[in-house]
Amino acid sequence: MFALLKPAYLKSELIIMFLLEVPVNFLAEPIISFTILLTAIFIVPPLFEKLKLPGLVGLLLAGVILGPNGLNFLNSKSETIKLLSDMGKVYLMFVAGLEIDIEQFRQTKNRSMGFGFLTFLMPLIAGIITGRLFNLSWNSSVLIGSLLASHTLLAYPIVSRLGVIGNEAVTVTIGATIFTDTGALLLLAICVGIHGGDFTIFKLVTLLGGLAIYSVVILFGFNKVGKEFFRRTGDEESNQFLFILLALFLASVGAELIGIEKIVGAFLAGLAVNGVLGNSPVKEKVEFVGSVLFIPCFFVDMGLLIDIPAFIKTLSSIGLTAVIVVALISSKFVAAFLAKIFYRYSNSEMLTMWSLSLPQVAATLAAALVAYQTVNPAGERLIGEDVLNSIIVLMLVTAIIGPVITAKVARTLQVVPDTGWKTDSLSVWWESYEQVIEAPENGENLLQQDYPPFIVVVPIYNPVTQRYLLEMAALLARHESGQIMPLAITQAHVNMDDPLLVTALEKSKERLRLALEISQEFDVEVSPKIRIDDDVALGISHASREQNASLVVMGWGDTRNLRARLFGSVIDKVFWSSQCPVAVTRLLRSPTEIKRILVPVGDLMRVTIGTIRFAQILADVNQAEVVLLHVKDRLTPARQVTNFTSKLSDIANQSRLQVNTNILTIVGDDIAKVIIEQAQGFDLVVLRSVRYRTAGGLAVSEVTTQVINNLKCSIVMLGQPQ
Repeated sequence: MFALLKPAYLKSELIIMFLLEVPVNFLAEPIISFTILLTAIFIVPPLFEKLKLPGLVGLLLAGVILGPNGLNFLNSKSETIKLLSDMGKVYLMFVAGLEIDIEQFRQTKNRSMGFGFLTFLMPLIAGIITGRLFNLSWNSSVLIGSLLASHTLLAYPIVSRLGVIGNEAVTVTIGATIFTDTGALLLLAICVGIHGGDFTIFKLVTLLGGLAIYSVVILFGFNKVGKEFFRRTGDEESNQFLFILLALFLASVGAELIGIEKIVGAFLAGLAVNGVLGNSPVKEKVEFVGSVLFIPCFFVDMGLLIDIPAFIKTLSSIGLTAVIVVALISSKFVAAFLAKIFYRYSNSEMLTMWSLSLPQVAATLAAALVAYQTVNPAGERLIGEDVLNSIIVLMLVTAIIGPVITAKVARTLQVVPDTGWKTDSLSVWWESYEQVIEAPENGENLLQQDYPPFIVVVPIYNPVTQRYLLEMAALLARHESGQIMPLAITQAHVNMDDPLLVTALEKSKERLRLALEISQEFDVEVSPKIRIDDDVALGISHASREQNASLVVMGWGDTRNLRARLFGSVIDKVFWSSQCPVAVTRLLRSPTEIKRILVPVGDLMRVTIGTIRFAQILADVNQAEVVLLHVKDRLTPARQVTNFTSKLSDIANQSRLQVNTNILTIVGDDIAKVIIEQAQGFDLVVLRSVRYRTAGGLAVSEVTTQVINNLKCSIVMLGQPQ
């Protein structure tokens, strides 16, 4: 009987063993690992951001859960994870180089270098002392100091939203990043070289010499070649994108060839192509690919490396972690305090500089991982697991408290608004800001200059909405004694005699005929144009540049469909490429019926003042009223609110137009909710575009997005030329 049952028993055992083995082999497949990674990157960060926690914290936790100490779905030693993590690491440093504003650094070069030296030297000394206190080698101690010396501008969107980037202390801190990150990475290269063993003075000099030559080749060579390549390729964004990726990985490989860490090369490549890319669509796409794919993979891999028992042990013997955190926070404060003394900054400016330089994310984490993975011939790591875990804790602490402090103290900063001149003409309402900002006394002379004819380009496609668009353009053009140019874009085909192209051209002619009839009702000069182009957005931008247009008035397209999210909408592309302001409109009634205009004002930046002027000029056409709405935080000091309101009143009254302009200040914690409630009594709301580097679509702030989705009146979204 047993003999009869034995084959069945063995068969069941084999099936159980097969079922247990399949998941292991299944998960080892590269495509499966990549799918799991993508799933974690897709799901986890949004969940943590809803909990008001940084998405990168969620990615670290996802790595812990999916790693050897959790579900064991991912292994940091697999070739797939190693490749993606390495790409994320170099991409992180490349983006860090891209995001440094070279122009701002040049404006305050001396003070930026001065504060950069202070905020680099103080943490470096503190890190060295910390390492020696815990009996680490001199080389490891210097490495810890270099980790603390850099900083990541996590709070940049906050100071941008508050409109205080023009404050010198903020500009100096942003410029200092180029000094701190470069210095920290150079020290990393030296420490890694020394840790390899048998490191003599001759080898050190050779390394520094090679590094100097390499840096010159990358910074100047890549910049020059990049500018020439972009000039020759014009609008070929795909080739330009590939060129930037090639520059990144060539610089990384070149760094390894001369014996330094590849993240140094990636950072230098970012600095080199910074001026080449500018604020172009290619730059947005380069950063998008990194931010949604490669960089998250790096943070997940960091989570995979966290050994939970060792991490808990590090926290239980909290000495090293606490000292590193305190050393960083106190040394950055000392650097900001010394800058206050040397440059005579206020307490608010000092605290803003301190909080902006606190977060330790990009260069710190990338360098820490490199140091942890660097093993000498004796099998010793440059930094141990306890230091790596302490750096992760440092990242979490500073990534949270830095932006929180910045949000509180940056509100009290003073920024001199771009005032001191008057204008009542759209011909100079945006262009002259660039000229007047340096010499306000020349404002009156600017108004007497001969400007080209005022031309409003109106791309038309939808017959249902084109009437209101043309009415808006005609009203503005008539105010300026200018003309409007209805523009129909017909997408090109391979053959110019293609029947589809012939049909499309006939439709365009019909739309232009209707546009001509509408425009003539307003007694304004009309110059209809048809343009054949491969790309609709570039066709609009090219036509407006060729005609030297003063303004582009567009209808509100669908920015939420799949194609717009992946490749960017027409509006988004025109915003990037246009040489003149772009007014994106959602008009629910005829512009001739607009009598009350609401303009939310959160700061006194150039783009905001331009939005106020635009609203006043539009109001002058219809003898309408303009209300400037400022939503103040409950914690904002009364004196600061009074000062802001006074400056806003000066700006509003500097127009020669006889427009009734009032200021309304309301206390509220939810800015979007206040704007939506106040807008109920208005015909039109004029908003300014606040662009952030995102995937595509109409990239505006969260507040603006919420306002747009809930307003029941007409909207004009005003975008300034890049």
